[in-house]
Amino acid sequence: MSETDLTGLTVGLIGAGNIAHVHVAAWKALGARVLVHSHAGAAELAARYGLEAVDSLDAVFAGVDFVDIVTPSATHKELALAAIKAGRDVICEKPLTLTATESHELSAAAEAAGVQIYPAHVVRFFPAYKAAYDAVRAGRIGEVAVARFFRQASSPAGSGWYRDVARSGGVIMDLMVHDLDQARWICGEVTSVYAVQSPPTVDGISPVNVAAHVTLTHASGAISHLRATWGATGTQFKSGFAIAGSTGVLEYSSAEDTGYAEELMDGGSGGDLLIPSSTLGESPYLTQLRELAAALRGGPAPRVVAADGAAAVYLAEAARESMASGLAIDMTALIPSLSHRPDPAGVTR
Repeated sequence: MSETDLTGLTVGLIGAGNIAHVHVAAWKALGARVLVHSHAGAAELAARYGLEAVDSLDAVFAGVDFVDIVTPSATHKELALAAIKAGRDVICEKPLTLTATESHELSAAAEAAGVQIYPAHVVRFFPAYKAAYDAVRAGRIGEVAVARFFRQASSPAGSGWYRDVARSGGVIMDLMVHDLDQARWICGEVTSVYAVQSPPTVDGISPVNVAAHVTLTHASGAISHLRATWGATGTQFKSGFAIAGSTGVLEYSSAEDTGYAEELMDGGSGGDLLIPSSTLGESPYLTQLRELAAALRGGPAPRVVAADGAAAVYLAEAARESMASGLAIDMTALIPSLSHRPDPAGVTR
């Protein structure tokens, strides 16, 4: 990836919220010129980091190589379609959209326009998760039998748009979507989804503090258990996994001294979402945006593409449907090709 020429990049950043700061740091490290547009906060973000604030989306599209969408989830589809219509490639924070139908709509629009759209599933770029993926693909722990993934954060739902499940997708779409992607990436395609949540969502409003548990059955026969928690304000951000195979086990927890610590970003108090910040090694956000930018500059295909973003959304939708019905969701009925494409190595096709 480092051989792809990334000099002279001009990036259009759409959005100026919490995650924007992390993306800006990566773009600055890559030497990119950044134009930023947002309904609020663009001028402040630009002044803080030496960016260029612009007043309209048209101004962004006219002056950049591609756009980076870091806005609330419910706005992703509209903004991505506008960028595609303008002929611009797109990097979009997770989830790609709030429904798989909308994700496929974006993919179809991008293909018709001859542009690319990549979802920013940053956990694929965290060294421990990439090492697990590589180890499973290489057969180092044999055939995967059971995998467990967990993720917890201080709840962002005390204020703002996160409690409105129609806008955020709730704890599964907003937080667990990372591990839904990981489970599929590492353990292979999913054939069945069962989910429970406590306390339940009522009238479309998520509890402020909530935990969800999802069980995935994979086409390989492996079983994955995923847990996501929006905890009380000040809850330490933690994530990790344990993947058991026929000849070994892979384990990781961010709570241990493994080279990564989860820290509260400046200005992230008051129940806002904690973002993991690497204390040793390169930021996974920098690794991610370098790889995606290189792909957009004609380099190798990145490790995550639009179809992966859509698949993660499919799984999150199925989990929410399972919670509502109390039944396991047969993914082969939704995606018939899954019934005959086992993929124990987790290879994206």
